[in-house]
Amino acid sequence: MSALKEQVTLATRRWLEEAVIGLNLCPFARREHEQGRIHFAVCEETDAEALLLSFATELLRLEQDAQIETTLLIFARALADFDDYLDLLDMAQAWLEEQGLEGVYQLASFHPDYVFADSPETDAANCTNRAPWPVIHLLREESVEQAVAAHRDTAAIPERNIALAREKGMAYWDALLTRLREGGR
Repeated sequence: MSALKEQVTLATRRWLEEAVIGLNLCPFARREHEQGRIHFAVCEETDAEALLLSFATELLRLEQDAQIETTLLIFARALADFDDYLDLLDMAQAWLEEQGLEGVYQLASFHPDYVFADSPETDAANCTNRAPWPVIHLLREESVEQAVAAHRDTAAIPERNIALAREKGMAYWDALLTRLREGGR
């Protein structure tokens, strides 16, 4: 594994453990993480076609390996610009639909500069979808449906996360992502 892949994987794993699981942003993540069913894939490519190929490769991996529940596809050298990231996300979603895989898989998006539509950049609520590097999270739709059915109040999760993110504040989130990107604990 290259030094960059190792750094990016470690930072993303720590983000998952500290923010997503540690702050309970996703109540479904802990179980899969503890069971080792989350695959971390790092793409070092920069060309849009190569990025999409990496996405397709990870979908194929999910198709072929039932032991992997979900994949975090991390872009180590590309998509620093949030708009470029959104363009690739749109292409990935379109490809998923063209392949007849919508409803089989769904995508979640994370980016260091994530901003929800109609939200100011400075709103800490955006931090619920911020990660140390651009990430496309590939999820099995059936597993999501089962997790949602088993949870007592999934509608409250986003509201709780937004309140928590705002309570923590932008300085907390900026420091967390900076520390993780730089390899700190």
